[in-house]
Amino acid sequence: MSEHKELLVILSSFVAGLVNAIAGGGTLLTFPTLVFAGLDPISANVTNTVALWLGPLFGALGFRKHLERSYLKKLVVPSLLGGLVGAVLLILTPQKTFELIVPFLILFASIILALKSKITKLVERYRLPYPIVFVAVFLSAVYGGYFGAGLGILMLASLSLLGIVNIHAANAIKNLLGFLINLVASVYFAFSGKVYWHYVFVMMGTFALGGYIGALLAQKMDKKKVEAFIILWGFFLSVIFFLRLV
Repeated sequence: MSEHKELLVILSSFVAGLVNAIAGGGTLLTFPTLVFAGLDPISANVTNTVALWLGPLFGALGFRKHLERSYLKKLVVPSLLGGLVGAVLLILTPQKTFELIVPFLILFASIILALKSKITKLVERYRLPYPIVFVAVFLSAVYGGYFGAGLGILMLASLSLLGIVNIHAANAIKNLLGFLINLVASVYFAFSGKVYWHYVFVMMGTFALGGYIGALLAQKMDKKKVEAFIILWGFFLSVIFFLRLV
């Protein structure tokens, strides 16, 4: 790994951890950085997941005083199962197929981020029974294990269906569940032969640090500008990856 690439990866992982805790979508920074550093898309996605698995945990620690543990007992199982299913599906996806899917995944993540407030308002109208919430969390976790960008928004929407309307409490649970999803996916990926461990070790600490600092900043700042930047960046990236297919 060249010095310039290493510096770029370190910077992107720190900023991604920061952004993830504040607004979500940090994967849209680190994933393309790894691709442009020379990794194939599946290896970049796998390496990214393994590198960032600690980030949400530090984000949850930043919100720890708002954590409502009574909800966790209901949400841990679908999160772990979904994360594992998503990870298995990713490894089973042929490289060429994933390259075709990537622009759509990035575009989907960007749209989810752009429609975040509308999605939240929509689901806040309903408080659904636990089996439906279980399925919603499970499907969100499958997506998280498979790709992950925009996972936080899907998780927040799922938590709203359960009646969790306090944003800090929701962020605390979202981050902790995101940690569990990344953890189970990372354990599976560790044996896949697709992890570039030197990138993992470079990114892991800075991503976790960014996640913790971001969680503290999220409670004190307006995150609309951060969200707007990530949304525009996501749409830009989707165009770039579409052009790579031409």
